[in-house]
Amino acid sequence: MFFVRTASERDLAAVSALLTETWHASFDALYGADTVAEVSARWHSVPALKARLERRDSEFVVADDGRTLAGMGYAALSKERPTLALLHQLYVLPRHQRQGIGRDLFAELETCFPDATAMQLEVDPRNAAAIAFYTAHGFVRVGETRHTVDIVSGLPLHVYEKPLGG
Repeated sequence: MFFVRTASERDLAAVSALLTETWHASFDALYGADTVAEVSARWHSVPALKARLERRDSEFVVADDGRTLAGMGYAALSKERPTLALLHQLYVLPRHQRQGIGRDLFAELETCFPDATAMQLEVDPRNAAAIAFYTAHGFVRVGETRHTVDIVSGLPLHVYEKPLGG
């Protein structure tokens, strides 16, 4: 059984490996394995994850059974809209998907921002599995944007939002 807890620095190497595996499973078909490897090496490195772990007004959680980290989630308050929580990452290893781990990670993140009135995320419109998960958990599409960083800059994203606190 997996329990959701706050991540610590000792988890970061395992989280990096988890993200690399889930990114390849989720995005190789969309972006190509080389692009995914290059982006993941930067975005999911231990130093990059440590910066997220240390950020104020954020929450970094993992699903842990004492032996394995099966999933992770990271959200932070928007600097522009302090009542908006931004869900940056929610990933579960493919072999542990459809066991409620993503639901449990998300449920924990929802409660971490008591002053937030909404949670928002961006998702690749071709990522049908993620869109199905988020819509099943109350998110609705509210707009479109584009990636603004790294070699995926310019690629389209859909923006989804869910009201919080009531």
